[in-house]
Amino acid sequence: MISLNIEKTFGFISKASVAAYEAQVKAAQEALENGTGKGNDFLGWLHLPSSISQEHLADLKATAQVMRDNCDVVIVAGIGGSYLGARAVIEALSNSFTWLQEKKNAPVMIYAGHNISEDYLYELTEFLKDKKFGVINISKSGTTTETALAFRLLKKQCENQRGKDMAKKVIVAITDAKKGAARITADKEGYKSFIIPDNVGGRFSVLTPVGLLPIAIAGFDIEKLVAGAVAMEKACGKDVPFAENPAAIYAATRNELYKNGKKIEILVNYNPKLHYVSEWWKQLYGESEGKENKGIFPAAVDFSTDLHSMGQWIQEGERTIYETVISVEKTQHSLQVPSDEANLDGLNFLAGKHVDEVNKMAELGTQLAHVDGGVPNMRIVIPALNEESIGGLLYFFEIACGISGYILGVNPFNQPGVEAYKKNMFALLNKPGYEEESKAIQARL
Repeated sequence: MISLNIEKTFGFISKASVAAYEAQVKAAQEALENGTGKGNDFLGWLHLPSSISQEHLADLKATAQVMRDNCDVVIVAGIGGSYLGARAVIEALSNSFTWLQEKKNAPVMIYAGHNISEDYLYELTEFLKDKKFGVINISKSGTTTETALAFRLLKKQCENQRGKDMAKKVIVAITDAKKGAARITADKEGYKSFIIPDNVGGRFSVLTPVGLLPIAIAGFDIEKLVAGAVAMEKACGKDVPFAENPAAIYAATRNELYKNGKKIEILVNYNPKLHYVSEWWKQLYGESEGKENKGIFPAAVDFSTDLHSMGQWIQEGERTIYETVISVEKTQHSLQVPSDEANLDGLNFLAGKHVDEVNKMAELGTQLAHVDGGVPNMRIVIPALNEESIGGLLYFFEIACGISGYILGVNPFNQPGVEAYKKNMFALLNKPGYEEESKAIQARL
């Protein structure tokens, strides 16, 4: 089970000040549970893990098998919450070098529709020219520019390369139940489709088909992933006492740190496989809390790598930061440091030690140094990089985010600010219906 330790924040805030959040946390939990808070039409994620049926998982696994049987490469077309959750889990659980190996146990997973780079899309379409590939098109509306543009290119290429019948088999839509361009296309073309529930926002959608289908195609156990999330749903339930509820304590501590001038939260890992968990986390908290000129800025670093680039700033820069460290208790593999007769690198004192012991001491030494340097530290320990632990970690962050956003006083489930750039982009591209905006923006240029 995941554990949270906040002891290394107490030189900066007090235990009593965190405990004083109990009533606010309780109110936030009640609002989530009863659907009485802001954004209450987007609470479908709250009890999603425990409501996932075996039939639904079987359907996802059967579709995943069709893709695995007919594809060497699968492209996940989506942006933001439509791909980050899947990528976070897949990268956390994958062998770092699988994509370079000749023999593969699962299709190579590639991501598209999350940028508008002509070079990226050209290079992708070139790479796919001799590949048996399939596509998962993930979009509620089907009109998100980045994803729709990539899907238009990939659909055409898949049909041209593999024929209409095979394309129908290896293109899957994950979209709205009834409306939108992606739904209409899926129905018209006869694609297998899955539904993004109306009451689940993109950044909370990793345990819907949005995340579960790509994760299953990549060869990971979605039943165990869901089971890990179910365990965390119980551990963070509203009836669990405040002092024993890790999500409640995390939400309270980060709000108290924020109140005391710590405006930036840096999510730290000591395992490069967790890089995309951090990317997913940044969207979850940034999009949920960054409103009304409020909100902690979510940043992330991969240690010990980034200690050699960002370490100086973290140790001695402006004291507006705190760190939340994800620590993985057990490694998947065993590797010991060999002895060397010449010992020119001076590392013989490590001979016989496991590499992870060195990594753990780097983690502990860094925590002590940063706390001494004025950076509060929280530590989240997960047992291992496996499906259960990752499922639990994702749900922990989701429920803590809902509580934390309500404590902050914002609607954690909308994202009105995301639309601003789109209006300007459409006006600059002279999209039909944007004539007035086009005139206004041209005048500004």
